Amino acid sequence: MRALLPAVDAPAGLVLGTAGEPDPRPDQVLVDVRHISLNYGELHFLSRLPAGAVPGWDASGVVVRAAANGQGPAVGTRVLTYGAGFGAWAERRAVSLDELAVVPDSVDLAQAAALPVAGVTALRALRAAGPLLGRRVLVTGASGGVGRFAVQLAARAGAEVVASVGSPERGAGLEALGAGQVVAGLDGITRPVDVVLDAVGGAQLVAAFGLLAPEGVLVSYGCASGEPSVFPPYSTVGPGKSLVSFRIGDRLGADMATLLRLVEERRLTVDTGWRGPWEKAAEAAEALLGRRLLGKAVLDVTAA
Repeated sequence: MRALLPAVDAPAGLVLGTAGEPDPRPDQVLVDVRHISLNYGELHFLSRLPAGAVPGWDASGVVVRAAANGQGPAVGTRVLTYGAGFGAWAERRAVSLDELAVVPDSVDLAQAAALPVAGVTALRALRAAGPLLGRRVLVTGASGGVGRFAVQLAARAGAEVVASVGSPERGAGLEALGAGQVVAGLDGITRPVDVVLDAVGGAQLVAAFGLLAPEGVLVSYGCASGEPSVFPPYSTVGPGKSLVSFRIGDRLGADMATLLRLVEERRLTVDTGWRGPWEKAAEAAEALLGRRLLGKAVLDVTAA
């Protein structure tokens, strides 16, 4: 089958080649992949994959072989899938039953493909921060895939949302998604916040931690800056502020179903900043890594 594979000398480190067919376990379905989405993390660590490994976490498609254990969706069911063990960027993938969700008929499969890592990260990171009703929530990196979902989910939970972006241009559309204030960097934030979702790391994480109100919590889910976070002496000593490290974890099926329901009900918007055939994967990857996209990059898996 065809697949996107790591290639050190290729543009963006990706090449469209061939890989072996997946061999599903009894608790897995085989999916004919129609759309995939790209995430900053999987692109950033491509070079760490073993030779021949198929990258990719997020894919949507159609079940072509049901699970041998008799459970899960039937052949022909449209599904959204995730795999921490990668394997999404191929014509077919084997998926465990707790890492998939059925896509409602009214939801476009390409839209669905953008949800797993970015959407579930936003959902679970906000849960890690505790109740949001009536609280001020600062979302850094708000123009990206996770950030745009986090702004919406926090606003729908009753929070007052402050969206931080890298430049004024990257703040486009965030107020319509629920942000009460959009700032470049942290300029213009004059009152403390109760929650921070941080994707940037480095000096901005330290500054954002300083903006927390007593008993506030900062959830760190990324480090796009690639820089260390150096705290001044005694800056972490005080009235119970918390810094929480976050990883998405596994068994995303139920949370993906929640996000799909919100999309179906038009209570969650999927912003796609780039879409095209997977033959142009390098173009999409370079745009994502270069911070030139607002929202997600989605690739259509085309026939040979």
